[in-house]
Amino acid sequence: MEWLPEFCLTASELKSLKPGNAFSMIKKAARMVYQTEKYKSRGEFGELFLHMILRQIYKSIPAISKIYFKDSVNHTVKGYDAVHIVQIDGKLELWLGEVKFYNNAADAIRDVIAEIQEHTKQDYLRNEKMLLANKIDPNSSFYPTLSKLLDQNTSLDELFDCACIPILITYDSGTLKKHNKTTDDFNKELEEEVLAIRQKIEEKMSNLNLPVKIHLFLLPLQEKSVLIQKLDEQLKRLQ
Repeated sequence: MEWLPEFCLTASELKSLKPGNAFSMIKKAARMVYQTEKYKSRGEFGELFLHMILRQIYKSIPAISKIYFKDSVNHTVKGYDAVHIVQIDGKLELWLGEVKFYNNAADAIRDVIAEIQEHTKQDYLRNEKMLLANKIDPNSSFYPTLSKLLDQNTSLDELFDCACIPILITYDSGTLKKHNKTTDDFNKELEEEVLAIRQKIEEKMSNLNLPVKIHLFLLPLQEKSVLIQKLDEQLKRLQ
């Protein structure tokens, strides 16, 4: 849960975080998770996992806290599930995340393919670019570069050149349920399971002709419902 404040709060709030208000800010972050329409399905946990992956593996900088903004009472803004900046070889990339926090891999694949098709259409991207531009915190890193990229006068071609979509899919794993310790057999079966899912996704994406790069992350779970219960208990203790 140490990533919770960064996931929920704005850059301005994080900048003001200090020993005197740290506890109250953490409590605020925990409460915000319960104030969204995804409360019952716990979709925010999947978004939090993607946030952690991008921060730890790619040293990304969160550009917008999606959970912070609401378009109506108890509704988070629609669109991408993460908006991060990643610096690779001196070049800034805009990472627009998609998350399917599911217990069934086949359902997750079906839904994420449909969503990616929708979210890479020019009209959708043009509208989303405008919405994101209005929500960038001036105190966030790379604000000048990002605001220029999302400006209405910047072409979609320029956005395509530096954008990519990281996809996180979770699922209840038969391999994890079958084994209770790490063995050579476990490693082999888990690798085969993950590679089979990746192959299915690649086959379905092969004909999409997407204008952006895709990064795929698969997170096998022993049981999603149990994980939600444990994380929910931790959140309630923080409030």
